[in-house]
Amino acid sequence: MWKTALKPRWIAGFVFAIAVSGVFVFLSQWQFGRSTQPEVPTNPATEQVQPLTDTLQPGEFFHGTDADQMVSAQGSYDPAKQLLVPGRLHDGKTGYWVVSAFAVDGAPALTGAAASPQTWIPVARGWVAEPGDAPAPPSGTLELIGRLLPSEAPVPGTAPNPGEATAVSVAELINYWEVSSYPGFVAATAEVADGVDLSAAAVPGELLPLDIGPQPPAQQINWLNLFYSLEWVVFAGFALFIWWRLVKDDYHRDLEESLEDSDEDNQHPEHNEQKVQP
Repeated sequence: MWKTALKPRWIAGFVFAIAVSGVFVFLSQWQFGRSTQPEVPTNPATEQVQPLTDTLQPGEFFHGTDADQMVSAQGSYDPAKQLLVPGRLHDGKTGYWVVSAFAVDGAPALTGAAASPQTWIPVARGWVAEPGDAPAPPSGTLELIGRLLPSEAPVPGTAPNPGEATAVSVAELINYWEVSSYPGFVAATAEVADGVDLSAAAVPGELLPLDIGPQPPAQQINWLNLFYSLEWVVFAGFALFIWWRLVKDDYHRDLEESLEDSDEDNQHPEHNEQKVQP
């Protein structure tokens, strides 16, 4: 059969089949890439600063549509309510997030035995390399601007060091601070007092800004495109199968013709005998 496959026309056919299969494989890769592309781009509305009191309400669940929203709030920090969250990266270095409690002016007050007179929200003010580098928050009334993010989950089975928390978890932080809080936290981008920005992004120092951008949307699998990508792989294999099948059929034809010629020679042996002259 290899002798048949090495005929010039079948060599040319094999090259053509490989080329067609390559095109099909390329189309399969393209369809597979399309199957995992995000269908919805980042919402530009999240970059428009909205009042925190109009975006999120204390005592309610954190809605996914509120995540990444840039918000603003008037209020003040309490220097006694500041913690560090270890294990945070910044430009490849491991350090700490500085998280402070911010009392939000005009925020609805919660009711209940454990509720505080004011409603607070944790604010991730920046990153430091060492605990001693964390500065106290700005004093007085100021305008906070930052990105609203959902609460993190506390790290189970971990006992934080004094003055630290395992995560920016509202459930964990309110136990340390004993205050009522919003169900999320703010990554600060500006802290303006009397028209002057006092945030880590504006004031050089050991406290570095977090620079948290909007999170990309979760990738969704397009099952139709995924099916098409598998279909193109089948087509690629089918192109090579057709070439093999044609070669096999040609081989069988050559074999049958050879057998027919052999049978004719056996039925008429006189054709192969030479006449003897008297």
